[in-house]
Amino acid sequence: MYNQGLFSNWVPKPLQLFMLFLITLIAMPVSGVYTGSLSYMVGDTGALSEYYMWANYATTVGMGAAMPIVLRAKMRFKVRDKVVALLVLMGVLSFINATTSNPMVIVFVSLILGFFKTFITIEVFLPLMMLMGGRGIFYGVFYTFILVITQVANYYAVEFSIIYNWRQFLVFVAILCFIVALICWVLMHDKYFALKMPLHYIDWLSILLFISTFMFSAYVFSFGKQQDWLNSQNIINASIAAFVSFALMVIRQATLKRPYLSFKIFTRNNVQVGLFLLLCLGMFLATTSLQNIFSVGVLGYDQLTNAKLNMMMIPGMLLAGILAVYWFKKEKKLKFFIFAGFSSMVAYCIIMYFSMVLEFSYESWYLPMFLKGFGMCSLYISVWYYALDKLEINDMLPAIGLFLLWRSFVTVGLFSALFSWTQYQFQIESLGDLAVYMDGMTLNAQPSLSLKTIQLNAMIVANKKLFGYIVLAGFGILIFVMNHHFGYPKFTLDKLVRLFGGKSVVARKRLRERKKLAESLKDGVGSAI
Repeated sequence: MYNQGLFSNWVPKPLQLFMLFLITLIAMPVSGVYTGSLSYMVGDTGALSEYYMWANYATTVGMGAAMPIVLRAKMRFKVRDKVVALLVLMGVLSFINATTSNPMVIVFVSLILGFFKTFITIEVFLPLMMLMGGRGIFYGVFYTFILVITQVANYYAVEFSIIYNWRQFLVFVAILCFIVALICWVLMHDKYFALKMPLHYIDWLSILLFISTFMFSAYVFSFGKQQDWLNSQNIINASIAAFVSFALMVIRQATLKRPYLSFKIFTRNNVQVGLFLLLCLGMFLATTSLQNIFSVGVLGYDQLTNAKLNMMMIPGMLLAGILAVYWFKKEKKLKFFIFAGFSSMVAYCIIMYFSMVLEFSYESWYLPMFLKGFGMCSLYISVWYYALDKLEINDMLPAIGLFLLWRSFVTVGLFSALFSWTQYQFQIESLGDLAVYMDGMTLNAQPSLSLKTIQLNAMIVANKKLFGYIVLAGFGILIFVMNHHFGYPKFTLDKLVRLFGGKSVVARKRLRERKKLAESLKDGVGSAI
């Protein structure tokens, strides 16, 4: 007997909705490493911070690797058995991370944690999408919620690290996973979702090649600056290994009857444009590294104050989510929503360009962080929706894995590494420019002009240059967005003539009437059946 819900029939609907909310609230922010407490982990274990950046990327790699097989796993196991087992395993893995001081253990555990987390995500993903009646409205609510709770989780990770220890927060997360697992055991049914699907059709070698490709890439992005990029044999070897693994994975997909990944979707125009727009989004998201250099390195904020800056993005995220629900409900053109998102990101960069001064006050962060939150959330929703539009479910799930890695790991990691290297080069150039006007007499005559002040000014100049180049690139992105059709027919001269003639207005009115009639007939047929 099958049951396509998650809970037993005796569980009231409000309690079911609350449990969906609770599972999402607990499971989605779970990570092997919380970026807010990264500095405390480095101070406690004595390991390089690059290991923990690698572990942070590993969680995303694990999520992407699991995405193509989540539907088969959903149909293979009973809902209660799967969800409870995964929550318990996630709690155990969080506890392992809390008790180890070996950074490589944290990297490996983070990879498995991301892999397991994806199977729980799909369990709440499908019921919520059906409840909200549309992919666009669902994205508007779901992504807003995920982005908000991620910021909240990072903030409390920092607060726990200050009051207690970074390990205590991971223990707290493990306890929450165990409690939710116990509740799910009581409330969930023990039936299958549908006809059992075998697992022996899964190509585990492709999964290993997939993980190998992106874990080696993550190593390059994480340790590139520390090992001086191509001057390091380790970076060269990791780059070659990533390329070879990717080539073998692509070749293997061409020889399989049931491939792990489908590459045919990349021939579609909306997928190609979606990848480009996600690349542009990654450029703006990578400005977080520049923001941290300015807030922590120049203004001297502690980690908790820096985490509060990210909390300032929440009002902008909420506004973007509300606007997205309205936008998709009214079926308005996606172009202008995407344009609004990129415009907010460009406006954030413009404000940061003019704010690179030592006298920048804490209250001045409200507007740029609001714009950044609005832009991030609106682009997560709109670009994701457009890139995966009109894809079949069998093609969409593998595509989501690739798009997830492209959006959250490859693009952000690439631009973060690029900005880090460029910022350092600009600092050296700025120090060289300042040295022209400095000598021993100048420093002795002006006691306020210290070497520290000179270094801070060099960092400010480097950040200002980078933000200037990002703004210029942002204007180019806005021009591209305004000139792309996004699935709508282009506005031609013939349409302009029809518009002035009044014919297009009549045609649109008749189209709305036919659509309303078709919906009423559909409802009538459904009621009769």
